[in-house]
Parts: sequence; C-alpha cells; structure tokens
Amino acid sequence: MGWNVDIDEEKCTGDEECVNVCPSGVLEMQEGKAVVVNLEECLGCESCVEVCPSGAITLTET
Repeated sequence: MGWNVDIDEEKCTGDEECVNVCPSGVLEMQEGKAVVVNLEECLGCESCVEVCPSGAITLTET
C-alpha cells in the first residue's frame, strides 16, 4: 500500500510551499513547477495538498 501524488501542471504556480512543507522530500522544483521525485517516500500526510494555494495537488491511496 502506498500513495500517488498528482500535480496539475496547469494549476501549479511554483510557489514552492509544497516542496518546503514535505517532511519526506517527495517533491522538488523543476523549471518553475513542483514535480514528484521520491514517490516511494510519501507518508500520505497531505501537507502538500493543504498548503497548495492553487489546489494543484491531489493525493490518492494506492
């Protein structure tokens, strides 16, 4: 069981809040957008979802 993190590139404003708040380093900034780089480390805490001002991140259990 794990988690899937989806980032809507159209909605992402690149404010880096999700990258900064993630305790596991799942996300990083690339070309001004947040991207998933360490999905296997995701704890499912939803911190990234909560801080995203544009609602670009969705988290689903797999």
